Amino acid sequence: MLRTLSTDLKPGKDVVSVSGWVNSRRDHGGLIFIDLRDHQGIIQLVVTPETKEAFALAETVRDEFVLRATGKVRERAPELANPNIETGKIELVVDNLELLNKSEPLPVNTHDDGPETGEDLRLKYRYLDLRRPYMQNMIRERSRFYQFLRGYMYEHDFTEVPTPILANSSPEGARDFLVPSRLKPGYFYALPQAPQQFKQLLMVGGVPRYFQIAPCFRDEDPRADRLYGDFYQLDLEIAFAESGEEVRTEVEPLIKNLVTDFAQKKLVLKSEPAKAYLKDGEDVPRLPYEFSMDTYGVDKPDLRYGLELIDLTPVFAKTDFKVFKTEVVKAIRVPGAASLTRSQIDNFTDQARKLGAGGLAYITYDADGNEKSPIAKFLTADELKAIKEQTSAQAGDAVFFGADTREKVNKILGQLRIAFADHFGLKDDNEVALCWITDFPFYEWDENSLNPETGKPGKLDFGHNPFSMPKGGLQALTEAKTDEERLQIVADQYDMVMNGYEICSGAVRNHNPEIMYAAFGNLGYDEKYVEERFGGMLNAFKFGAPPHAGCAFGIDRIFMVLEDAKNIRDIVAFPKNGSGIDLMMNSPSPVDEYQLKDAHIAILPEDE
Repeated sequence: MLRTLSTDLKPGKDVVSVSGWVNSRRDHGGLIFIDLRDHQGIIQLVVTPETKEAFALAETVRDEFVLRATGKVRERAPELANPNIETGKIELVVDNLELLNKSEPLPVNTHDDGPETGEDLRLKYRYLDLRRPYMQNMIRERSRFYQFLRGYMYEHDFTEVPTPILANSSPEGARDFLVPSRLKPGYFYALPQAPQQFKQLLMVGGVPRYFQIAPCFRDEDPRADRLYGDFYQLDLEIAFAESGEEVRTEVEPLIKNLVTDFAQKKLVLKSEPAKAYLKDGEDVPRLPYEFSMDTYGVDKPDLRYGLELIDLTPVFAKTDFKVFKTEVVKAIRVPGAASLTRSQIDNFTDQARKLGAGGLAYITYDADGNEKSPIAKFLTADELKAIKEQTSAQAGDAVFFGADTREKVNKILGQLRIAFADHFGLKDDNEVALCWITDFPFYEWDENSLNPETGKPGKLDFGHNPFSMPKGGLQALTEAKTDEERLQIVADQYDMVMNGYEICSGAVRNHNPEIMYAAFGNLGYDEKYVEERFGGMLNAFKFGAPPHAGCAFGIDRIFMVLEDAKNIRDIVAFPKNGSGIDLMMNSPSPVDEYQLKDAHIAILPEDE
């Protein structure tokens, strides 16, 4: 069915045809005005009594009826023009009006203005919610986004290779979605959490540069910046890359171009300590993991603002203030925070307590720069002077403290840093700050797992995944004899961060079977276990595997930031809700007994 798109219409003598949904209808007695909407915009239809059949039909139409209108386009009188729409200076005088379909009264709003519809109702009727101009624009922009990504990868000689969806289960940090095998009872496929093993096997197979926009599946709890179940990533790998910097240098221009060219945003770096990690010619810093944790309290810092954590531990080395007699004392200076009310400070204190703090000590500085604080009387004049000097506190500022173990203080003040930035409006959506986080711990201590040797909680585990190369290679793994020494091993792993969101994770890969055995051996796993879980990769590595490295970008999250969306479900056509349920398709759902039998599955009662 051919039609003239609404935004292509021009006044003239030619008869044109438009099709779309009724956005609104206004009956002015002698004339009926219909705003007809398609995916590009709105055109005003004018129906006069002279066209009897069209006028009779126009009297019956309601919102979201589907119509085709034929007529001539004319200019509106200047005083009747609508400056709020692109076609506001023209209208179509209808000769013929055709009803293509009716619509029942809508359960959700299909306009961007008007009453707001709750998210669950919007997701239940997503096919209607998609009619909103905001969602129409999002779908078009996402398509343009994919085109931008693919264009860059093709220009840089990457080959697009799809990898299997039905794969093997792999311990990559999240729960797998399992698929029972009908042909092999008791065995299961797993939907891939990432194409990790397959892309490494492509390197062994001689593919020099691989990429794909890959669907990934993880059974993780949903949240505002993470979709439930399935999501997409730009997955890539480079053969003969032996350092993380080779990959970072290759892909960094893509993200910078997305910011400046695709999204028309400004690249910034406002945190002064991070600038010390810029090399000549760089504008995206490489921040070591430990520096990030100590300076920002998180490994995904938002560098659009300062509010860094300042270590004041030496100041209180001999203090008499019992609260500050701890392993670490740190502070955040918040400009202008002396204006906070008591109830606002109480709210920040409640946030700190939820993170494990006993309270939230603070000092405010009045218009003359004098201290005002419940804790000031417990501190010496020298301590108060040192606080002011080392935090560079000015009149009108406030300084907030954290005192406990280093890990706990970083965690609490890191989250308060984000909360202060939100409260004082320090996050500009028109700005994007990027950084790389490097030198992650190869191993970490997992307090939630049972140690098989001691029978007590707490054991060593991989920091990211077992496929990364430790800096120092096999020697670093074999020389570390204790858990404490193993916790000092650094992996050649790296994340990219955009405005406080982790958007990329990558590493130099472990392509040596001996290193793989040693990495698992430090956790108490023998070679048999490694061969059972990763036999395909290990066998492949024995036949001349080249060194290789790569990364994967979470493109849903990147697109969310570039489009200023506050909820990641708003940038996906058919997302599940916050409980992981597809309300539109009613999934997950029970299946028939014969399907379970065919897959050799029995459903046990919950009490079993």
